[in-house]
Amino acid sequence: MSNTATGHTLHPKGAVKGKPGDRSAFGFETGTRLEGKHGRTGVIHTPHGDIHTPAFVPVATQAAMKGVLPESMTDLGAQCTLANAFHLFERPGEDVLDAAGGLGEFMNWDKPTFTDSGGFQVMSLGAGFKKTLAMDLETAKSDKAVASGKERLAFVDEDGVTFNSPLNGEKKRFSAEISMGIQHKLGADIMFAFDELTTLMNTKRYQEQSVERTFRWAKRCLAEHQRLTAERLGKPYQALFGVVQGANYEDLRHKAAAGIGSLDFDGFGIGGAMEKRIIGEICSWACDELPENKPRHILGIAAVDDIFACVENGGDTFDCVSPARTARNGAVFTHDGRWNVKRSAMKTDFRPIEEGCDCYTCQHYSRAYICHLLRSGEMVGATLATIHNERFFVRLLDEIRESMDGGYFHDFRDQTLARFYANGSRG
Repeated sequence: MSNTATGHTLHPKGAVKGKPGDRSAFGFETGTRLEGKHGRTGVIHTPHGDIHTPAFVPVATQAAMKGVLPESMTDLGAQCTLANAFHLFERPGEDVLDAAGGLGEFMNWDKPTFTDSGGFQVMSLGAGFKKTLAMDLETAKSDKAVASGKERLAFVDEDGVTFNSPLNGEKKRFSAEISMGIQHKLGADIMFAFDELTTLMNTKRYQEQSVERTFRWAKRCLAEHQRLTAERLGKPYQALFGVVQGANYEDLRHKAAAGIGSLDFDGFGIGGAMEKRIIGEICSWACDELPENKPRHILGIAAVDDIFACVENGGDTFDCVSPARTARNGAVFTHDGRWNVKRSAMKTDFRPIEEGCDCYTCQHYSRAYICHLLRSGEMVGATLATIHNERFFVRLLDEIRESMDGGYFHDFRDQTLARFYANGSRG
């Protein structure tokens, strides 16, 4: 059966009218393994198609890439997208997406989709800190710390989180059961268990309590997921990933991964605030404990060196808003580093953003034109820069996957990083 508006199949693999979603429609196959490391290639099977890993997952926060059509995301090679459950809960509401036939139908995207759990809002609305911090963590520990200029809008208790809506200030509530109910209605192929995302500012004692609380929430998420899967007949099976927390602490990462890994999840997310200097080690600590036969998603990572570190140490899929967000401000990623296309020197530079790039932007438009558009506030400028940046990261993970299968990963890593950071580029 097809939706006449989009042409999409309303009953993808694993969906049978009058029956619960068939779990066998989701699975993971491992391919090439890096010797002595957790890194591997593989294929994630979902009701809406396969994801060849390692893979980059572009973030379509509100069921849309800002300024970029889904058709363009397909053209640039994106295998899947991730939407934000919290924001879709805020507007238009999960019932709207459920009535539309799910996230993919709603946004005219016929490939696999992810949704997060809303757990990130525990930190961003609570303490207001970013995911990765650079500060004196030995002297600045405080469980009551709030980022400069921020007001604490979320409060955690054993049952869940109470928060004030950033849209209208209305008091609302998230819990394991509420998150599962929302995500089931959103209908993504892969969703995440509700977790507490702490900051690096929190004391170790609080991190310990949070890991234990996230484990209790994980068990509740599984129970509610199983109930809703049995209840919502005729829907494709939605995979549920547990989330591993533990901040920078090796013992807590092992403990959290062992606990979450012991539960009957379909895959796992490695999340939390992490210091860049040890991000690969953190990934490895978690993968030491996680089952080999299930996929691992690294939440919110898109720096080039971080991606290599996490791939090598067991990451299969990666999502981040950075490529699109920085593009809107004129920052573009190339093999020779990250730089700003709005610079004055670009006004008369009629070359593409990156020579040899196969993205639509580089095939049709110049640096000078994109510079003009962004400086003039024209929306098309952000669209063109975003297409390039998303293609850069999709292609980077494709190239990493090819290097792993081809047996030259380490040479490719070293050459890529040396070239990208040759001028001290951020990224």
